[in-house]
Amino acid sequence: MSAVSAALNRAVRGVRWYVTSLMGDTAYGNYVAHHRSTHDGQPPLNEREFWKERYREQDLTPGSRCC
Repeated sequence: MSAVSAALNRAVRGVRWYVTSLMGDTAYGNYVAHHRSTHDGQPPLNEREFWKERYREQDLTPGSRCC
């Protein structure tokens, strides 16, 4: 792989990571990983309950967001 294509590949991966993080695509996976490492033996919320709780929390404390 040439240096140019390696740099382009790295840039595309960086943009993909940024967009998926910004849109929240990785939020549930991050939550599950955190929950497993800090809450031994307790099952994490399922994905539907996670998003329901996340949106409820955002509605209660909106902070700064565009929408």
